[in-house]
Amino acid sequence: MEKNEIFKVTCAALGTQGEGIARRDGVTLFIPNFLPGERASVRVLKVKGSVGYARVEELDTPAEVRVRPKCAVFGKCGGCQLQHLKYHVQLKFKTQLVHDTLKKIAGIDFPVAACERSEKEYGYRNKLQLPVGRQNGQNVVGFYAERSHRIVPTQACPLHPAWAEGLISALLNFMEKCGLDGYDEETGEGQIRHIVVRELKKKFIVTLVTTVPELKGIDYFFFLLDKVFPEYSFWLNVNDKPTNVVFGDAFTLLKGPGFYDCQDGGITYEVGPRTFVQINENVRGRLYDRALSFAEEGDTVIDCYAGGGLLTAKFARKCKKAYGIEIVPEAHDCAQKLREENDLADAMENLCGRVEDLFAGVLEQHPEALVVLDPPRAGVERSVFAQRKDHPVKKLGKDTCAPPPHPPPGGLLAGSLVDENGALVKAETPQGDYRLVTVEPFDMFPQTKHVETMVVLRRNQGKNTPK
Repeated sequence: MEKNEIFKVTCAALGTQGEGIARRDGVTLFIPNFLPGERASVRVLKVKGSVGYARVEELDTPAEVRVRPKCAVFGKCGGCQLQHLKYHVQLKFKTQLVHDTLKKIAGIDFPVAACERSEKEYGYRNKLQLPVGRQNGQNVVGFYAERSHRIVPTQACPLHPAWAEGLISALLNFMEKCGLDGYDEETGEGQIRHIVVRELKKKFIVTLVTTVPELKGIDYFFFLLDKVFPEYSFWLNVNDKPTNVVFGDAFTLLKGPGFYDCQDGGITYEVGPRTFVQINENVRGRLYDRALSFAEEGDTVIDCYAGGGLLTAKFARKCKKAYGIEIVPEAHDCAQKLREENDLADAMENLCGRVEDLFAGVLEQHPEALVVLDPPRAGVERSVFAQRKDHPVKKLGKDTCAPPPHPPPGGLLAGSLVDENGALVKAETPQGDYRLVTVEPFDMFPQTKHVETMVVLRRNQGKNTPK
Protein backbone atom coordinates (compact mmCIF):
# COMPACT_ATOMS: atom_id res chain seq x y z
CA MET A 1 0.00 0.00 0.00
CA GLU A 2 1.41 3.38 -1.04
CA LYS A 3 0.55 7.05 -0.61
CA ASN A 4 -2.11 8.34 -3.09
CA GLU A 5 -3.19 4.80 -3.99
CA ILE A 6 -6.99 4.63 -4.54
CA PHE A 7 -9.13 1.56 -3.90
CA LYS A 8 -12.51 0.52 -2.49
CA VAL A 9 -13.01 -0.51 1.15
CA THR A 10 -15.91 -1.12 3.53
CA CYS A 11 -16.04 0.59 6.92
CA ALA A 12 -16.02 -1.95 9.74
CA ALA A 13 -16.37 0.29 12.81
CA LEU A 14 -15.85 3.73 14.31
CA GLY A 15 -12.58 4.58 16.05
CA THR A 16 -12.13 6.54 19.27
CA GLN A 17 -11.85 9.81 17.35
CA GLY A 18 -15.11 9.19 15.45
CA GLU A 19 -13.32 8.16 12.26
CA GLY A 20 -14.17 5.09 10.20
CA ILE A 21 -11.96 2.00 10.36
CA ALA A 22 -11.29 -0.28 7.40
CA ARG A 23 -8.68 -2.97 6.77
CA ARG A 24 -6.80 -3.92 3.61
CA ASP A 25 -3.66 -5.97 3.00
CA GLY A 26 -2.87 -6.17 6.70
CA VAL A 27 -3.15 -2.40 7.17
CA THR A 28 -5.72 -0.76 9.45
CA LEU A 29 -6.94 2.44 7.83
CA PHE A 30 -8.44 5.36 9.74
CA ILE A 31 -10.81 7.36 7.51
CA PRO A 32 -12.77 10.46 8.66
CA ASN A 33 -16.40 10.95 7.56
CA PHE A 34 -16.87 7.22 6.99
CA LEU A 35 -19.56 5.18 8.77
CA PRO A 36 -19.88 1.44 9.52
CA GLY A 37 -21.31 -0.53 6.61
CA GLU A 38 -20.49 2.13 4.02
CA ARG A 39 -18.38 1.31 0.97
CA ALA A 40 -16.28 3.97 -0.70
CA SER A 41 -13.29 4.70 -2.88
CA VAL A 42 -10.57 6.07 -0.61
CA ARG A 43 -7.21 7.71 -1.21
CA VAL A 44 -4.27 6.73 1.00
CA LEU A 45 -2.65 9.73 2.70
CA LYS A 46 -0.05 8.03 4.89
CA VAL A 47 1.09 4.54 5.82
CA LYS A 48 3.37 3.59 8.67
CA GLY A 49 3.76 -0.12 9.33
CA SER A 50 0.35 -1.69 9.83
CA VAL A 51 -1.45 1.64 10.33
CA GLY A 52 -2.60 4.01 7.60
CA TYR A 53 -4.70 7.13 7.07
CA ALA A 54 -6.98 7.83 4.13
CA ARG A 55 -9.83 10.05 2.96
CA VAL A 56 -13.07 9.29 1.16
CA GLU A 57 -12.90 10.11 -2.55
CA GLU A 58 -16.33 8.81 -3.55
CA LEU A 59 -19.03 7.27 -1.37
CA ASP A 60 -20.76 4.33 -3.07
CA THR A 61 -23.29 3.16 -0.46
CA PRO A 62 -24.25 5.66 2.28
CA ALA A 63 -25.39 4.23 5.60
CA GLU A 64 -29.00 4.69 6.72
CA VAL A 65 -27.74 6.52 9.82
CA ARG A 66 -25.89 9.13 7.74
CA VAL A 67 -27.30 12.70 7.75
CA ARG A 68 -26.29 15.87 5.98
CA PRO A 69 -23.96 17.98 8.20
CA LYS A 70 -25.26 21.46 9.04
CA CYS A 71 -21.81 23.07 8.97
CA ALA A 72 -20.29 24.34 5.71
CA VAL A 73 -16.76 23.46 6.88
CA PHE A 74 -17.48 20.07 8.45
CA GLY A 75 -14.56 17.78 7.66
CA LYS A 76 -12.17 20.73 7.38
CA CYS A 77 -12.61 22.29 10.82
CA GLY A 78 -11.34 20.13 13.68
CA GLY A 79 -14.18 20.98 16.06
CA CYS A 80 -16.74 18.32 15.03
CA GLN A 81 -16.35 14.69 14.02
CA LEU A 82 -19.91 13.30 14.12
CA GLN A 83 -22.25 15.74 12.35
CA HIS A 84 -22.80 13.17 9.61
CA LEU A 85 -24.19 10.64 12.12
CA LYS A 86 -27.77 10.55 13.46
CA TYR A 87 -27.86 11.79 17.03
CA HIS A 88 -29.26 8.64 18.67
CA VAL A 89 -26.39 6.69 17.10
CA GLN A 90 -23.88 9.24 18.41
CA LEU A 91 -25.15 8.45 21.91
CA LYS A 92 -24.72 4.70 21.38
CA PHE A 93 -21.20 5.31 20.03
CA LYS A 94 -20.20 7.32 23.10
CA THR A 95 -21.61 4.73 25.49
CA GLN A 96 -19.59 2.02 23.76
CA LEU A 97 -16.52 4.26 23.58
CA VAL A 98 -16.45 4.68 27.36
CA HIS A 99 -16.95 0.95 27.95
CA ASP A 100 -14.29 -0.13 25.47
CA THR A 101 -11.76 2.42 26.71
CA LEU A 102 -12.12 1.32 30.32
CA LYS A 103 -11.69 -2.29 29.28
CA LYS A 104 -8.81 -1.80 26.87
CA ILE A 105 -6.69 0.76 28.71
CA ALA A 106 -7.62 0.30 32.37
CA GLY A 107 -8.43 -3.40 32.26
CA ILE A 108 -11.87 -2.79 33.79
CA ASP A 109 -14.89 -4.59 32.30
CA PHE A 110 -17.81 -2.72 33.85
CA PRO A 111 -21.38 -2.04 32.62
CA VAL A 112 -21.69 1.55 31.40
CA ALA A 113 -24.99 3.43 31.62
CA ALA A 114 -26.57 4.70 28.40
CA CYS A 115 -25.16 8.12 27.49
CA GLU A 116 -27.39 10.93 28.78
CA ARG A 117 -28.63 12.95 25.81
CA SER A 118 -28.36 16.71 25.36
CA GLU A 119 -31.60 18.67 25.17
CA LYS A 120 -30.07 20.59 22.27
CA GLU A 121 -28.21 18.84 19.47
CA TYR A 122 -27.05 22.21 18.05
CA GLY A 123 -26.72 25.73 19.41
CA TYR A 124 -25.88 24.44 22.88
CA ARG A 125 -22.48 26.07 23.52
CA ASN A 126 -22.39 29.11 25.80
CA LYS A 127 -18.72 29.81 25.05
CA LEU A 128 -17.05 30.69 21.76
CA GLN A 129 -13.26 30.81 21.41
CA LEU A 130 -11.83 31.69 18.00
CA PRO A 131 -8.25 32.14 16.83
CA VAL A 132 -7.60 35.08 14.50
CA GLY A 133 -4.87 34.94 11.86
CA ARG A 134 -3.77 36.05 8.45
CA GLN A 135 -3.61 33.89 5.33
CA ASN A 136 -2.69 34.93 1.80
CA GLY A 137 -2.79 38.59 2.79
CA GLN A 138 -6.29 38.33 4.30
CA ASN A 139 -7.53 38.28 7.88
CA VAL A 140 -9.21 35.02 8.87
CA VAL A 141 -11.36 34.02 11.84
CA GLY A 142 -12.34 30.42 12.45
CA PHE A 143 -11.35 27.17 14.10
CA TYR A 144 -8.18 25.13 13.82
CA ALA A 145 -8.06 22.19 11.44
CA GLU A 146 -7.65 18.79 13.09
CA ARG A 147 -4.19 18.36 14.69
CA SER A 148 -2.89 21.71 13.44
CA HIS A 149 -2.83 25.45 14.03
CA ARG A 150 -4.05 26.20 10.51
CA ILE A 151 -7.20 28.31 10.80
CA VAL A 152 -10.21 27.20 8.77
CA PRO A 153 -12.13 30.42 7.95
CA THR A 154 -15.62 30.22 9.42
CA GLN A 155 -18.64 32.49 9.03
CA ALA A 156 -20.90 30.66 11.49
CA CYS A 157 -20.83 27.59 13.72
CA PRO A 158 -24.05 25.60 14.26
CA LEU A 159 -22.87 24.40 17.68
CA HIS A 160 -23.19 28.01 18.86
CA PRO A 161 -26.27 30.25 18.99
CA ALA A 162 -26.98 32.72 16.17
CA TRP A 163 -24.96 35.50 17.83
CA ALA A 164 -21.72 33.75 16.81
CA GLU A 165 -22.25 34.67 13.15
CA GLY A 166 -22.83 38.32 14.03
CA LEU A 167 -19.71 38.39 16.19
CA ILE A 168 -17.45 36.99 13.46
CA SER A 169 -18.80 39.48 10.92
CA ALA A 170 -18.33 42.38 13.36
CA LEU A 171 -14.75 41.40 14.15
CA LEU A 172 -13.70 41.14 10.50
CA ASN A 173 -15.44 44.45 9.73
CA PHE A 174 -13.62 46.16 12.62
CA MET A 175 -10.22 44.81 11.59
CA GLU A 176 -10.66 45.84 7.95
CA LYS A 177 -11.90 49.36 8.70
CA CYS A 178 -9.22 50.03 11.33
CA GLY A 179 -6.25 48.45 9.52
CA LEU A 180 -5.64 45.67 12.05
CA ASP A 181 -4.05 42.32 11.22
CA GLY A 182 -4.57 38.82 12.52
CA TYR A 183 -1.69 37.16 14.35
CA ASP A 184 1.00 35.23 12.48
CA GLU A 185 2.40 32.49 14.73
CA GLU A 186 5.58 32.15 12.67
CA THR A 187 6.58 35.82 12.56
CA GLY A 188 4.83 37.10 15.68
CA GLU A 189 3.32 39.94 13.65
CA GLY A 190 -0.29 41.11 13.83
CA GLN A 191 -2.34 42.67 16.60
CA ILE A 192 -5.37 40.34 17.04
CA ARG A 193 -4.85 36.76 18.32
CA HIS A 194 -8.16 35.46 19.69
CA ILE A 195 -11.66 36.47 20.57
CA VAL A 196 -13.49 34.70 23.41
CA VAL A 197 -17.18 35.15 24.30
CA ARG A 198 -19.13 33.69 27.21
CA GLU A 199 -22.95 33.86 27.31
CA LEU A 200 -24.64 34.04 30.72
CA LYS A 201 -28.44 34.24 30.56
CA LYS A 202 -28.45 36.73 27.64
CA LYS A 203 -25.52 38.66 29.10
CA PHE A 204 -22.12 38.35 27.45
CA ILE A 205 -18.45 38.65 28.39
CA VAL A 206 -16.30 39.47 25.35
CA THR A 207 -12.51 39.22 25.59
CA LEU A 208 -10.29 40.32 22.72
CA VAL A 209 -6.75 38.94 22.95
CA THR A 210 -4.16 41.20 21.36
CA THR A 211 -0.39 41.66 21.17
CA VAL A 212 -0.64 45.37 22.01
CA PRO A 213 -2.14 47.22 25.02
CA GLU A 214 -4.16 49.68 22.91
CA LEU A 215 -6.12 49.41 19.65
CA LYS A 216 -7.12 52.23 17.37
CA GLY A 217 -10.79 52.43 16.52
CA ILE A 218 -11.96 50.32 19.48
CA ASP A 219 -15.08 52.48 19.82
CA TYR A 220 -16.08 51.39 16.32
CA PHE A 221 -15.89 47.77 17.46
CA PHE A 222 -18.19 48.63 20.38
CA PHE A 223 -20.60 50.21 17.89
CA LEU A 224 -20.69 46.94 15.93
CA LEU A 225 -21.00 44.75 19.03
CA ASP A 226 -23.92 46.83 20.29
CA LYS A 227 -25.90 45.41 17.36
CA VAL A 228 -24.96 41.81 18.23
CA PHE A 229 -25.32 41.64 22.03
CA PRO A 230 -28.12 43.13 24.16
CA GLU A 231 -25.79 43.49 27.17
CA TYR A 232 -22.07 42.79 27.35
CA SER A 233 -18.78 43.50 29.05
CA PHE A 234 -15.60 43.94 27.04
CA TRP A 235 -12.13 42.98 28.24
CA LEU A 236 -8.84 43.58 26.43
CA ASN A 237 -6.25 40.92 27.17
CA VAL A 238 -2.60 41.32 26.13
CA ASN A 239 -0.65 38.23 25.13
CA ASP A 240 2.58 39.12 23.30
CA LYS A 241 4.43 35.88 24.05
CA PRO A 242 5.18 33.09 21.52
CA THR A 243 2.91 30.57 23.23
CA ASN A 244 -0.14 28.39 22.52
CA VAL A 245 -1.81 29.65 25.70
CA VAL A 246 -4.79 31.84 24.76
CA PHE A 247 -4.73 34.45 27.54
CA GLY A 248 -1.88 36.61 28.75
CA ASP A 249 -1.69 37.90 32.32
CA ALA A 250 -2.97 41.45 31.74
CA PHE A 251 -6.74 42.05 31.54
CA THR A 252 -8.17 45.55 31.10
CA LEU A 253 -11.91 46.22 31.37
CA LEU A 254 -13.03 48.67 28.67
CA LYS A 255 -16.83 48.34 28.82
CA GLY A 256 -19.52 47.00 31.16
CA PRO A 257 -19.29 45.63 34.70
CA GLY A 258 -16.81 42.86 33.77
CA PHE A 259 -18.53 40.19 35.91
CA TYR A 260 -22.13 38.97 35.89
CA ASP A 261 -24.30 37.24 38.48
CA CYS A 262 -26.22 34.11 37.49
CA GLN A 263 -28.75 31.83 39.20
CA ASP A 264 -28.74 28.04 39.31
CA GLY A 265 -30.98 26.06 41.65
CA GLY A 266 -31.41 28.99 43.99
CA ILE A 267 -27.67 29.69 44.15
CA THR A 268 -26.31 33.04 42.95
CA TYR A 269 -22.86 32.79 41.42
CA GLU A 270 -20.53 35.18 39.60
CA VAL A 271 -18.63 34.66 36.35
CA GLY A 272 -15.73 36.62 34.86
CA PRO A 273 -13.60 36.27 31.71
CA ARG A 274 -11.48 33.40 33.11
CA THR A 275 -14.07 31.63 35.26
CA PHE A 276 -14.79 28.07 34.16
CA VAL A 277 -18.44 27.20 33.51
CA GLN A 278 -19.63 24.05 31.72
CA ILE A 279 -20.49 24.94 28.13
CA ASN A 280 -23.80 23.02 27.93
CA GLU A 281 -26.08 24.42 30.63
CA ASN A 282 -28.83 21.81 30.39
CA VAL A 283 -26.51 18.81 30.58
CA ARG A 284 -24.48 20.51 33.32
CA GLY A 285 -27.58 20.70 35.51
CA ARG A 286 -28.33 16.99 35.15
CA LEU A 287 -24.69 16.04 35.70
CA TYR A 288 -24.48 18.09 38.89
CA ASP A 289 -27.79 16.71 40.18
CA ARG A 290 -26.56 13.17 39.60
CA ALA A 291 -23.27 13.88 41.38
CA LEU A 292 -25.19 15.33 44.34
CA SER A 293 -27.27 12.17 44.60
CA PHE A 294 -24.19 10.24 45.80
CA ALA A 295 -23.58 12.63 48.71
CA GLU A 296 -25.16 12.28 52.14
CA GLU A 297 -26.10 15.01 54.62
CA GLY A 298 -23.31 14.12 57.02
CA ASP A 299 -20.56 14.07 54.35
CA THR A 300 -17.62 16.39 54.08
CA VAL A 301 -16.85 17.01 50.40
CA ILE A 302 -13.56 18.01 48.78
CA ASP A 303 -14.30 19.50 45.34
CA CYS A 304 -11.05 19.60 43.37
CA TYR A 305 -10.72 21.87 40.32
CA ALA A 306 -13.75 23.77 41.64
CA GLY A 307 -13.88 26.69 39.17
CA GLY A 308 -16.23 29.46 40.33
CA GLY A 309 -17.63 27.31 43.12
CA LEU A 310 -21.11 26.44 41.85
CA LEU A 311 -20.84 22.69 42.41
CA THR A 312 -19.01 23.24 45.71
CA ALA A 313 -21.92 25.40 46.86
CA LYS A 314 -24.45 22.76 45.87
CA PHE A 315 -22.59 20.21 48.00
CA ALA A 316 -22.34 22.75 50.84
CA ARG A 317 -26.12 23.20 50.77
CA LYS A 318 -26.70 19.46 51.08
CA CYS A 319 -23.77 18.24 53.18
CA LYS A 320 -22.01 19.01 56.43
CA LYS A 321 -19.08 20.86 54.80
CA ALA A 322 -17.65 21.40 51.30
CA TYR A 323 -14.13 22.50 50.36
CA GLY A 324 -13.37 23.88 46.89
CA ILE A 325 -9.81 23.87 45.50
CA GLU A 326 -9.13 26.08 42.45
CA ILE A 327 -5.89 27.37 40.94
CA VAL A 328 -7.26 30.39 38.97
CA PRO A 329 -7.38 33.45 41.30
CA GLU A 330 -10.33 35.03 39.46
CA ALA A 331 -12.42 31.86 39.82
CA HIS A 332 -11.44 31.60 43.50
CA ASP A 333 -12.56 35.19 44.08
CA CYS A 334 -15.90 34.39 42.41
CA ALA A 335 -16.28 31.37 44.70
CA GLN A 336 -15.58 33.56 47.73
CA LYS A 337 -18.27 36.02 46.67
CA LEU A 338 -20.69 33.13 46.08
CA ARG A 339 -19.96 31.84 49.60
CA GLU A 340 -20.87 35.18 51.17
CA GLU A 341 -23.89 36.04 49.02
CA ASN A 342 -25.50 32.64 49.60
CA ASP A 343 -24.91 32.54 53.37
CA LEU A 344 -22.60 29.54 53.12
CA ALA A 345 -19.77 30.84 55.31
CA ASP A 346 -20.13 27.94 57.76
CA ALA A 347 -20.54 25.18 55.22
CA MET A 348 -18.20 26.18 52.37
CA GLU A 349 -14.46 26.89 52.31
CA ASN A 350 -12.52 27.90 49.20
CA LEU A 351 -8.78 27.33 48.77
CA CYS A 352 -6.71 28.91 45.99
CA GLY A 353 -3.80 26.90 44.64
CA ARG A 354 -2.82 23.65 42.94
CA VAL A 355 -4.75 20.53 43.83
CA GLU A 356 -1.42 18.71 44.03
CA ASP A 357 -0.32 21.07 46.81
CA LEU A 358 -3.53 21.51 48.82
CA PHE A 359 -5.41 18.23 48.53
CA ALA A 360 -3.37 16.26 51.08
CA GLY A 361 -3.77 18.93 53.78
CA VAL A 362 -7.55 18.96 53.54
CA LEU A 363 -7.68 15.18 53.30
CA GLU A 364 -5.61 14.84 56.46
CA GLN A 365 -8.21 16.87 58.36
CA HIS A 366 -11.14 14.97 56.79
CA PRO A 367 -9.96 11.43 55.96
CA GLU A 368 -13.53 10.17 55.46
CA ALA A 369 -14.36 12.84 52.87
CA LEU A 370 -16.20 12.40 49.61
CA VAL A 371 -13.71 13.56 46.95
CA VAL A 372 -14.91 15.09 43.66
CA LEU A 373 -12.50 15.49 40.75
CA ASP A 374 -13.49 17.52 37.67
CA PRO A 375 -10.09 18.22 36.07
CA PRO A 376 -9.12 19.98 32.84
CA ARG A 377 -8.51 17.78 29.81
CA ALA A 378 -4.95 17.05 30.87
CA GLY A 379 -6.46 14.98 33.68
CA VAL A 380 -5.49 14.46 37.30
CA GLU A 381 -1.84 14.36 38.31
CA ARG A 382 -0.89 10.89 39.47
CA SER A 383 0.48 12.41 42.67
CA VAL A 384 -3.08 13.33 43.71
CA PHE A 385 -4.12 9.67 43.55
CA ALA A 386 -0.97 8.70 45.41
CA GLN A 387 -1.92 11.02 48.28
CA ARG A 388 -5.22 9.26 48.91
CA LYS A 389 -3.31 6.06 49.77
CA ASP A 390 -2.34 7.63 53.09
CA HIS A 391 -5.96 8.46 53.94
CA PRO A 392 -9.05 6.22 53.71
CA VAL A 393 -11.18 8.32 51.35
CA LYS A 394 -14.71 6.92 51.62
CA LYS A 395 -16.00 7.74 48.17
CA LEU A 396 -14.51 9.30 45.05
CA GLY A 397 -16.32 10.81 42.07
CA LYS A 398 -14.39 11.56 38.89
CA ASP A 399 -15.61 13.54 35.91
CA THR A 400 -13.79 14.06 32.63
CA CYS A 401 -14.56 15.17 29.08
CA ALA A 402 -11.73 13.72 26.98
CA PRO A 403 -11.96 10.65 24.75
CA PRO A 404 -10.85 8.24 26.09
CA PRO A 405 -12.06 9.11 29.60
CA HIS A 406 -8.70 9.03 31.36
CA PRO A 407 -9.03 5.44 32.63
CA PRO A 408 -5.49 4.99 34.09
CA PRO A 409 -6.30 6.71 37.45
CA GLY A 410 -9.45 4.61 37.77
CA GLY A 411 -7.36 1.55 37.00
CA LEU A 412 -4.92 2.50 39.75
CA LEU A 413 -7.72 2.90 42.29
CA ALA A 414 -9.50 -0.31 41.28
CA GLY A 415 -6.20 -2.21 41.17
CA SER A 416 -6.40 -3.25 37.52
CA LEU A 417 -3.29 -1.14 36.84
CA VAL A 418 -0.13 -0.92 38.92
CA ASP A 419 2.59 1.73 38.92
CA GLU A 420 5.99 0.18 38.21
CA ASN A 421 9.01 2.44 37.74
CA GLY A 422 6.86 5.35 36.58
CA ALA A 423 4.87 3.28 34.08
CA LEU A 424 1.36 1.86 34.34
CA VAL A 425 1.01 -1.85 33.59
CA LYS A 426 -1.86 -4.32 33.84
CA ALA A 427 -2.15 -6.11 37.17
CA GLU A 428 -2.14 -9.91 37.03
CA THR A 429 -4.43 -10.15 40.06
CA PRO A 430 -6.25 -6.85 40.74
CA GLN A 431 -6.08 -5.84 44.41
CA GLY A 432 -7.78 -2.46 44.45
CA ASP A 433 -8.65 -0.26 47.40
CA TYR A 434 -11.79 0.88 45.57
CA ARG A 435 -14.58 -0.62 43.53
CA LEU A 436 -16.60 1.04 40.80
CA VAL A 437 -20.14 2.01 41.74
CA THR A 438 -21.25 3.55 38.46
CA VAL A 439 -19.94 4.82 35.12
CA GLU A 440 -22.29 7.30 33.45
CA PRO A 441 -21.57 9.24 30.22
CA PHE A 442 -23.23 12.62 29.64
CA ASP A 443 -23.31 14.15 26.15
CA MET A 444 -22.00 17.61 27.00
CA PHE A 445 -20.67 17.97 23.44
CA PRO A 446 -23.10 16.72 20.73
CA GLN A 447 -21.69 16.34 17.19
CA THR A 448 -18.15 15.87 18.58
CA LYS A 449 -16.05 12.92 19.72
CA HIS A 450 -15.97 14.24 23.30
CA VAL A 451 -18.04 12.81 26.12
CA GLU A 452 -18.32 13.87 29.76
CA THR A 453 -18.12 10.81 32.00
CA MET A 454 -18.96 10.52 35.68
CA VAL A 455 -17.26 7.67 37.50
CA VAL A 456 -18.02 6.92 41.16
CA LEU A 457 -15.78 4.65 43.23
CA ARG A 458 -16.30 3.49 46.82
CA ARG A 459 -13.61 2.30 49.20
CA ASN A 460 -13.60 -1.41 49.93
CA GLN A 461 -14.20 -2.36 53.57
CA GLY A 462 -11.31 -4.52 54.64
CA LYS A 463 -9.27 -6.33 52.04
CA ASN A 464 -11.20 -6.32 48.77
CA THR A 465 -14.53 -6.59 50.55
CA PRO A 466 -17.25 -4.43 48.92
CA LYS A 467 -19.34 -2.29 51.22
